[in-house]
Amino acid sequence: IRLRPAPHSRTPIEAYSMKITPENHFINWQQDPYGNYVARIVFPDKVKEFGIDVEVIADLVSINPFDFFVEEYAENFPFVYKDELKSELTPYFEITEKGKKLKKFIKKLDLKERKINDFLVYLNIEIYKHLKYTVRLEAGVQACEVTLDKKLGSCRDYAWLFVQVLRSLGLAARFVSGYLVQLKQDEKSLDGPSGPEEDFTDLHAWTEVYLPGAGWVGLDATSGLFAGEGHIPLACTAHYDGAHAIEGLSDKCETEFDFSNTVTRIFESPRVTKPYRDDQWNAIYQLGFDVDEELEEHDVRLSMGGEPTFVSIDDMESEQWNTDADGPEKRALADKLSRKLLGSFGKGGMLHYAQGKWYPGEPVPRWQTSIIWRKDGKSIWKDPSLFANMNESYAYTREDALKFINTLALTLKVSNENVINAYEDPVYYIMKEAELPIDVDPSDFDVDDESERKTIARVLSQGLSKPTGFVLPLNYAESQWMSSSWEFRRGRLLLIPGDSPLGLRLPMDSLIEDPENELAPHFEPDLFAEVPELAKFHKRAKKRAKKTDDISLKNNPNSMFVRTALNIEIRDGKLYIFLPPLDHTNAFLDLIASIEAVARKLDIKVVLEGYEPAHDLRLDTIKVTPDPGVIEVNIQPVTSWKSLTDNFFTLYKDAKESRLGTEKFMLDGKHTGTGGGNHVTIGAMKPSDSPLLRRPELLRSLITFWQHHPGLSYLFSGAFIGPTSQAPRVDEGRLENLYELEIAFSQIPVDEEVPFWITDRLFRHMLTDITGNTHRSEFCIDKLYSPDSSSGRLGILELRAFDMPPHPKMALMQNLLIRTLVSLFWRKPYKHKLVRWGTQLHDKFLLEHYVKEDIKDIVAFLNNEGYNFELDWFDPFFEFRFPLYGMA
Repeated sequence: IRLRPAPHSRTPIEAYSMKITPENHFINWQQDPYGNYVARIVFPDKVKEFGIDVEVIADLVSINPFDFFVEEYAENFPFVYKDELKSELTPYFEITEKGKKLKKFIKKLDLKERKINDFLVYLNIEIYKHLKYTVRLEAGVQACEVTLDKKLGSCRDYAWLFVQVLRSLGLAARFVSGYLVQLKQDEKSLDGPSGPEEDFTDLHAWTEVYLPGAGWVGLDATSGLFAGEGHIPLACTAHYDGAHAIEGLSDKCETEFDFSNTVTRIFESPRVTKPYRDDQWNAIYQLGFDVDEELEEHDVRLSMGGEPTFVSIDDMESEQWNTDADGPEKRALADKLSRKLLGSFGKGGMLHYAQGKWYPGEPVPRWQTSIIWRKDGKSIWKDPSLFANMNESYAYTREDALKFINTLALTLKVSNENVINAYEDPVYYIMKEAELPIDVDPSDFDVDDESERKTIARVLSQGLSKPTGFVLPLNYAESQWMSSSWEFRRGRLLLIPGDSPLGLRLPMDSLIEDPENELAPHFEPDLFAEVPELAKFHKRAKKRAKKTDDISLKNNPNSMFVRTALNIEIRDGKLYIFLPPLDHTNAFLDLIASIEAVARKLDIKVVLEGYEPAHDLRLDTIKVTPDPGVIEVNIQPVTSWKSLTDNFFTLYKDAKESRLGTEKFMLDGKHTGTGGGNHVTIGAMKPSDSPLLRRPELLRSLITFWQHHPGLSYLFSGAFIGPTSQAPRVDEGRLENLYELEIAFSQIPVDEEVPFWITDRLFRHMLTDITGNTHRSEFCIDKLYSPDSSSGRLGILELRAFDMPPHPKMALMQNLLIRTLVSLFWRKPYKHKLVRWGTQLHDKFLLEHYVKEDIKDIVAFLNNEGYNFELDWFDPFFEFRFPLYGMA
């Protein structure tokens, strides 16, 4: 019986047992000439039943099949074994089959010199592609000629053919019989098959080739892969006859034969693809609903959102996925993700492209893609196929742009006489051309040129006499669209030099300074005011668009002067529409519906850019933006645990299908997050409902609890911590900050109505980093009730000390912890003195033991308050943050 794992098995074998029935037998363990374990069984009496029950306990840790070195002389194929080694390997060079089909198959192989690993991969795949796998129940192994003729075989037929091919090419090879264990994948594969639907094991056969320096290396032609952790060898021999799992003799008799192979998972440590067992996740999920009921019962009105970040799963080395904020692949993947999110969350919504944040040292602001949709379920944009794909090219011309803007003007019932050609400033570019070296072609540039050189080349190549785009002065007032003519001292609209969108380069300072009659300036809406339901616009816009053929509206010279404008230009063959700033959401939605009606009528795909709608609680938005090394997604806030879980599972799924992942590796192979964080936002659906504005003591409770439990800061954070990090604790940096915080805590009004601004004024200058930056803080109140603008008065607290979890269940576990603490502290404020940790903060709480003890205290605290948290729910975070390097 050869059913015991061979000594050279790379998969660690923790235990092995074999039970033979009947019990009356003799057993002798021995090793055959090849070193394989063999059990020799002798029965003193005749038996009517013969049974073998084998149990193997194996640690199926992932194995890198290429984790070996080869001797220098064997690095490339072909090579010649040293005489002494070749003599020892003599049985493994024996060629027993020399048929015509085998010779023909070998002759067709590409035997050019290459790295031995590359050659073995090639050869393995060639056999895999040439044959079709089948389960063959007949005894024995097919001759190579039969296998090649049928192009069909079982695993043992594949293995024996591979052995003969390798030997014919001068490589020592042997036949392997063993166990194949295949486990169900936690997640479906994006590339190729995902493996079995259930855990599976069976007897299997494959091939091993001897490489000097590396030893025996396994190759499985049935899959085209090298042997991995699931390949457990039992018997390795020069000929398949010596590798039978069981062989022996019996009398002639009627036989009933049966066998089974089963796999049982005994222990699974948490991993990034499956952090929780089903029973654990069910308990976490149910607790989320229990906390929801409590939040609703006490009228907390909590909403939660977040800012998860993602990286490419195909490229982890380039600068755009490590240090740079922008990059060509990042833009392409962000657009792919945005379109998926539009389909998943924003059906009937729109895609909007704009310039986002501008950081010091960067030549232009970063791009930003927004997915905008109505909360009432009605459509903003009905046909998503009319959005141009940013990863495709089109051939639209200036004539298309001019026709579009004229049709749009008539659709909006404003005069198309007000459409203005926009030109590049010839004086600027003539001067710039004159400054170039005499031997440089001004219309040519390299990809390494600075952006200004590229712009000069682009402008000069298209010609200064041709318009860059078209401008329509446009605004909405008195329930109608208004336009007016623009006049310039130089006789035409000359753009400010640059390569930003046309709408950002308008010469606004050249417009008439003091017109007789001008529309009121743009104001930000009051987010605390009550607003009615939004209207529908598509039917109205479609009807208007039908009546634009062969008509022209004259300009009304007595109309109000309009200082804002809609712009259209062609860039990279795509038609870009730059939207003007509008005070009212209804006006914005009417404009978008009109643009779609024109796009459908003219069959033109468009890109919407420029100004977004004014912040409106009746709209939902997801923003996809670049950050150094990552793509950040600002996911919309929701109130219920069910919506939160749905959002995270959908986001992670869409990101994966866009080839974006949630994990990276350091140089030493250590697992780490994306590096961009997973900031959590808490507030309410309306700023006036924010629990942090209604009860400032809630913010005090959260700050105090986090300060008392450094484990919360360091278990969930990334590798970058401390006073100069992106999210320093309140006690990292200025020690005086704790005294000042305690003074601020004492000023919080108790049991009385609190003005909304009090929370911001008490803590704004203390929740900062050491430079005074309010954005870089563990508890960021930038968007709570900012004195600067209404867009900063959203009632939102951002918790920034959270690294990106690799799995949505881990992210939701973090969110559940925060929801639970908010619910608890709403009922029972956490009022205690702050702890002066001093040097203990970094001496103790960067070690797993002390962090775990701290988390134990938190779990016990929550259990005492009636929340059924379990300590092992935090195990995935410990596994991820404090990986096991080894055992002694």
